[in-house]
Amino acid sequence: MATKKKIISKEDIVSLYMNEVLEKGQKPKSVYHFAKENDFTETEFYAFFGTLEGLEKEIFRLFLVNTIDLLHKNSDYQEYDMKNKMLSFYFTFFEILTANRSYVLQSLKLDRNPLKNLVQLTSLRESFKEYVAEILTDDYRLEQEKFQKFQEKGIQESAWLQLMMTIKFWMDDESAAFEKTDIFIEKSVNASFELMNVAPLNHLIDFGKFLFKEKIYSKQ
Repeated sequence: MATKKKIISKEDIVSLYMNEVLEKGQKPKSVYHFAKENDFTETEFYAFFGTLEGLEKEIFRLFLVNTIDLLHKNSDYQEYDMKNKMLSFYFTFFEILTANRSYVLQSLKLDRNPLKNLVQLTSLRESFKEYVAEILTDDYRLEQEKFQKFQEKGIQESAWLQLMMTIKFWMDDESAAFEKTDIFIEKSVNASFELMNVAPLNHLIDFGKFLFKEKIYSKQ
């Protein structure tokens, strides 16, 4: 009696791809080669991913998805303020990266052109920006609504740059248990939230409005 072939899942394909990159030190030449060497069909691959590049992007996005899933399993997480949510995100995210460090280092260094390697992070970038928007609280929003949209985009982009800097620091970190990365995370997140303090800016805008009105009315 013929053995029934196992139905391959999205998670199976992700795992097979990561293992192949690690074991061979290079990416598969094509979907055809990748599927053939791992005993599944191209049709099964395309049920989940359009290209190998799409698969690579999804791997990094899944690191974030798994991070958020873990955070929400902590009953205290919802009570955290924005800064502590971000700190929790960072520590959890880098635990997941560390568990997959060999793949992350190899995949982000495979191409001599750093920009080509960073293309893998585009889906992670969009999902991370959505996460930042989700946890953004009124404490860090400007009072003037017309500025809030621009401010939110600025916070998202600066948060992404900070995450990229932290990934680079972690990749170069040679300390035991990556303890220097933990210090970097804590200090950089604390510093960024100090810079996000909008109270002085709200006062400055209010003062500017006052001066503008005074100037207009003084001419009447």
